[in-house]
Amino acid sequence: MTKGKELSQQEVARLVRAAKAGDRQAFGRLVEAYQDRIYGYLARMLGDPDEAEDVAQEVFVRAYRSLGKFRGASSFHTWLYRIASNLAIDVARKRKRQDNTAYSLDAPMEMGDEEYDREIPDESRAPDQISEQKQVQSIVRQAVMGLPDKLRDVMVLYELQGESYEDIADILEVPLGTVKSRLFNARGQLKKRLEAMVDTGELHVGS
Repeated sequence: MTKGKELSQQEVARLVRAAKAGDRQAFGRLVEAYQDRIYGYLARMLGDPDEAEDVAQEVFVRAYRSLGKFRGASSFHTWLYRIASNLAIDVARKRKRQDNTAYSLDAPMEMGDEEYDREIPDESRAPDQISEQKQVQSIVRQAVMGLPDKLRDVMVLYELQGESYEDIADILEVPLGTVKSRLFNARGQLKKRLEAMVDTGELHVGS
């Protein structure tokens, strides 16, 4: 997916009004502005770049069909995230019902955009160090994927997508205290998972 141009709140509001009036080009500009952010979130929630792309398309289809219901009580981007969150959890639950197994992230996600990968590559590192770093990142992603849906959602939104507590509360339609509680629990469970991986030798820590 191509990275969209960042829009001001005023421009977003103008495009939303135009899209509500039937301007498809206006809605297209909104898609361009938010598609990478929504895709990145879904890729991290679902662990499958191809599935994430399909679900991202469905997010914008639903958003277009539901534009008339958007009253501006929340920001447009949190409204999109709300649609994406509901779809992501639905897809994850259907997957679990189908195969009754935890999804693995053995294959790396194709998320090269800096918006999704905040790690700055260190060109001075030897190839084996870079390879080890990628393996660690893959293992961490596996651990995140193993979290319960509600905890993973908060973890991804806050730690990886950079959303504020307030926006997450708006996206998930839960109290602010619930967001903080889920994030605390998610961090605790993630720490235990990573410690277990260290104990079993699956994850190596540098000396």
